[in-house]
Amino acid sequence: MNVYTTDKIRNVVLLGHGGAGKTTLAEAMAYLAGITSRMGKVEDGNTLSDFDKEEQKRGFSISTTTIPLEWEGHKINLLDTPGFFDFVGEVEEAISVADAAIIVVSGKAGIEVGTERAWDLCEKYKLPRMFFVADMDIDDVSYRQVVQDLTDKYGKKMAPFNLPIRENEKFIGYVNVIQEKGFKWQGKEVVEIPVPDYNEANLKLFRDTLIETVAETSEEFMDRYFNGDTFSEAEIRAAARSNVCDGSIVPIEMGSSTLCQGIYTLLDDIVKYMPSPENRKMAGINTNTNEIFEADFDFSKPKTAFVFKTMIDPFIGKYSLIKVRSGVLKPDDTMFVASKDLEVKIGKLYVLQGNKATEVTELHAGDLGALQKLDIATGDTLSTKATPVQYAKMDISQPYTYMRYHAQNKADIDKISQSLAKLAAEDQTIKVVNDAENRQTLLYGMGDMHLDVIQSKLANVYKVNIDLTKPKVAFRETIRKKSDVEYKYKKQTGGHGQYGHVKMRFEPSGDPLTPYVFEQEVVGGAVPKNYFPAVEKGLAESVQRGPLAAYPVVGVKAVLYDGSYHPVDSSEMAFKVAASGAFKKGFMEAGPVLLEPIVSLKVTVPDSFTGDVMGDLNKRRGRVLGMNPSLTGKQVIEAEVPMMELFGYCTQLRSMTGGAGDFEYEFARYEQAPSDVQAKEVEARADKVAAANSEE
Repeated sequence: MNVYTTDKIRNVVLLGHGGAGKTTLAEAMAYLAGITSRMGKVEDGNTLSDFDKEEQKRGFSISTTTIPLEWEGHKINLLDTPGFFDFVGEVEEAISVADAAIIVVSGKAGIEVGTERAWDLCEKYKLPRMFFVADMDIDDVSYRQVVQDLTDKYGKKMAPFNLPIRENEKFIGYVNVIQEKGFKWQGKEVVEIPVPDYNEANLKLFRDTLIETVAETSEEFMDRYFNGDTFSEAEIRAAARSNVCDGSIVPIEMGSSTLCQGIYTLLDDIVKYMPSPENRKMAGINTNTNEIFEADFDFSKPKTAFVFKTMIDPFIGKYSLIKVRSGVLKPDDTMFVASKDLEVKIGKLYVLQGNKATEVTELHAGDLGALQKLDIATGDTLSTKATPVQYAKMDISQPYTYMRYHAQNKADIDKISQSLAKLAAEDQTIKVVNDAENRQTLLYGMGDMHLDVIQSKLANVYKVNIDLTKPKVAFRETIRKKSDVEYKYKKQTGGHGQYGHVKMRFEPSGDPLTPYVFEQEVVGGAVPKNYFPAVEKGLAESVQRGPLAAYPVVGVKAVLYDGSYHPVDSSEMAFKVAASGAFKKGFMEAGPVLLEPIVSLKVTVPDSFTGDVMGDLNKRRGRVLGMNPSLTGKQVIEAEVPMMELFGYCTQLRSMTGGAGDFEYEFARYEQAPSDVQAKEVEARADKVAAANSEE
């Protein structure tokens, strides 16, 4: 592949709802650009971007794929992203290095939740964008309706650049709004034809909208517009590019990816209207001087690059995908990772087309490339030691859906850990948590499908099997009343016996964060001081697994006030056992209760779903605290919900809201569990309590 300078580069991310046709569009573009000799199909599992076995098996994208194309002396770096919400981390990685977006809308399905999410992401990252309405070869598709819906939703900045021409209800050509000309496809060629009468009204409407937008780009154009002057095609195109780059107009184009119709025009318009990296701002921090380093994709500044994605393949090894943010990268350059104080020699430079690596001689500022087998991770910044730079990390969504996992084969435990670490290096939304308290390991992802894909990848790629089960909830035990108990431990063996005798009071300490508070009020040496630590040790061990349901104990105050000892048979061991026995007896006599974890939950949904969501939260024993409007025009419902009721919430929320709802939560506090929940839990944990008692 040729080397391209910054002004000749276009980094474009494909966004849209799952199944809207992003991968098919990428395939059509690659075919037209001459990368492939025939178009692959998603259902056949032979597309350039869906090369992963999981993607081929499931028939949808799971990872972001880069497809660099050469077109009319320019390089278009396409980033094909997944549409399913479980893989949003991949989308966020791609958007962090894109300079523009194409939001793909299925002409048949129209605006979907994924379309709206794609728009919101473009707004968040201030990305210039255009819509591509796919599936125009399907008979009953109404382009006019899709344009109308987009205009109603996003305002008058929508600017259709072309219109479909149909003959006998077949999609046979298009009208170019800027040129006011009709074109018909004949084989691989396009021939000019008169604009059909039925297109005249829409052509006038769309062209007037476009001319108005162009007129607003300067006072001189505005004067000419009011004086009734016409603009030349070159003037319209120049003004349109400026407007697309600043987001004041959003072009709408259309075509059929499967028939490769309308794709040539789209590729041309990416080059003509989408910004090159030199039109975008980019700044980091010089870690030596703490001053802002304005990279701005300037090839003449010190070399810097940002690692936006990691690919680890058991066969081809590890690739770190980078975007050069300043300077020109060359093979064998020595770079510096300031955050790790690490120097790395980059070796060869590659560009990745799907999973096919092609060597290149240099990468200019703004270009995307790949480095192989380096000790660097997603989010790292590469710079020079003389000018060490750190860029902000990407804003990646937090995973809140989790399951407990077990190795099917105990011998695979280490291999599973290593394999999960590799998957987590590739996907920033995978998290593995060792919950030592509940003796379980938890696997976090963005949803049930995400966890299913991880399980499948472990089995098929890394040859290790795990079972996913419902996680244990971290209950606590405490007491609500006071008790006064006596416990004597006496054991006679052949030689010295064992003797420990304690009298203790137990009551709530009022501190739910501390397991226990120990005090002693022994008078007259009934229990010698040297046994006090043994009594406390007995308590410390007992609170780890409480007598009610073998959960950790919190908020107990224990007072040793009397007892007795034997000058020969008493020992630390005897007093430890006596304290432990007293604790169990005293705890069960002091109104023992289970505490359950409560989380602060925030659910973000469109207005129309607030009633359903609140009703569902009430069923989950939740307390709705209030509702506030979000910055994106949705409602944020704030509630407190028992942790155990959130299992499966991700799937339920998506089903209620058609995928339009999001949620996040954090631990708030512990609260007494209702009696029915307590009874069920105590019954379920009876064997654990028995096991704890038999250990002693």
